[in-house]
Amino acid sequence: MCLPYYVLARFILFLSITVSYVTCVENISIYGPGLQPHKVVLPARYFFINFTHLNEESYTSEFGRQVAVEITGNSRKKSHCRIWSNILDRKDGTFIVRYKVYEECSKLVINIYYKSKHIQNSPIIIKETILPDQCGCPEKDLNIWLLNNDCPTTYEQIQNDLNPYNNIKIRNAIKKIIKLYHNPESTSFCHYVIKNNEIYRECYGKHIGFNMFADNILLAITRKVVLLDMELVINLGDWPLVRKGDENLPIFSWCGRNDSIDIVMPTYDITESSLENMGRVTLDVLSVQGNVDPKWSQREPRAFWRGRDSRAERLKLIDIARANPDLLNASLTNFFFFRDKEAEYGPKVPHISFFKFFDYKYQINIDGTVAAYRLPYLLAGGGLVLKQDSPYYEHFYSQLKPWIHYVPVARDLSDLKKQILWAQENDAKAYKIARNGRKFANNHLLPHHIICYHVSLFSEWSKRIVGEITVDENMAHVPQTKFECTCDSKKSETHDEL
Repeated sequence: MCLPYYVLARFILFLSITVSYVTCVENISIYGPGLQPHKVVLPARYFFINFTHLNEESYTSEFGRQVAVEITGNSRKKSHCRIWSNILDRKDGTFIVRYKVYEECSKLVINIYYKSKHIQNSPIIIKETILPDQCGCPEKDLNIWLLNNDCPTTYEQIQNDLNPYNNIKIRNAIKKIIKLYHNPESTSFCHYVIKNNEIYRECYGKHIGFNMFADNILLAITRKVVLLDMELVINLGDWPLVRKGDENLPIFSWCGRNDSIDIVMPTYDITESSLENMGRVTLDVLSVQGNVDPKWSQREPRAFWRGRDSRAERLKLIDIARANPDLLNASLTNFFFFRDKEAEYGPKVPHISFFKFFDYKYQINIDGTVAAYRLPYLLAGGGLVLKQDSPYYEHFYSQLKPWIHYVPVARDLSDLKKQILWAQENDAKAYKIARNGRKFANNHLLPHHIICYHVSLFSEWSKRIVGEITVDENMAHVPQTKFECTCDSKKSETHDEL
């Protein structure tokens, strides 16, 4: 309960201190890794503001316009630290605040306002030195880093993927991988060595440009925490390589298949969007939530899909859409795999903003060459996901549950019409599943979750290999970009929140 202003004024005079007026908006929660920027180093920090007395039905755009955030700090070289921040309005009474620190900052102050007045618990003051993501100041104790970043103690998918490998002689395994899978025209992969927290690699294959994605995540991790020495092979293609029944050879891939035993990492797509949010990407799991305009009740009750012709079922989807325009809006944006079908299934339509997908209530997730890597963003956008049954999977699929997080659709799309009709006739249930899907994305697929998964995976992997870790003379060093930092600057300072 807020005190009357005259009582508050007397209280201020009595204590002879200055207290910021706190707005009378009750039931506000503030949470997220961005509130501990001295412990959790991310390319863009973020936290959430939840006006818990609001929901989508009671929320108004006028309320959202009254919420503001200001983040300031001191620089070592000048009075003000370079910080860029923005606020993403999820239009349901919750807000995502992102901020990017470009240099070492001290005495960071996070001010949160409603109607130009501080809300309860604002300002938040952090006295430790805040380091930008570019700083190479890794935590030496991996367990402390995992604890500070609130990473899960275990991942079922990691345990399942690594079960075949214990006390593996890594050099022998890598020699076999190169011998069996080095086919320059059809496969590309890189042999990485992490030695003294430095990265080295040698790549094989004709098309190795995607090594930039593997480089980026390894560089990002080794700036944050010291990894144990290890070697690993990362597949640069979409398709998993090691089939069940073949010799157990450890290849890390971005996508798994039911008949493969590749060790699955988060896809290059969600990893890159996690590392580059508030940078050179516009689509990430956070931004999609702040750029979806209509409320659920205002979205068109039809299914929506856009994509290229990378699988025959996508052509069938166009047939279904043409036969049922009242249920489904689907079109192809490009022809590559079925160019001879363009006259029948065209004309191709221009790309539209991914955020406009959510003008529709129902979103179709259908495989491309492998799993469709857009699923995290479809879940985060708050649409009801109609997911095609698939032998392909990403690192988080085993945690998803049909009819809880998405509506299942047969592999051949034979029941797609039936499932859309179900959604139209059961709007409350469809909305609940859509909300569960977005909650799943926020609990498992945010940038710090993706980094946690990588670190946990590499940590577990390093424990399972034996043999001396050496750097071959023909391996290329992958250096960190030079950035001036004072890595021990935060050790003597303390933290306080007001």
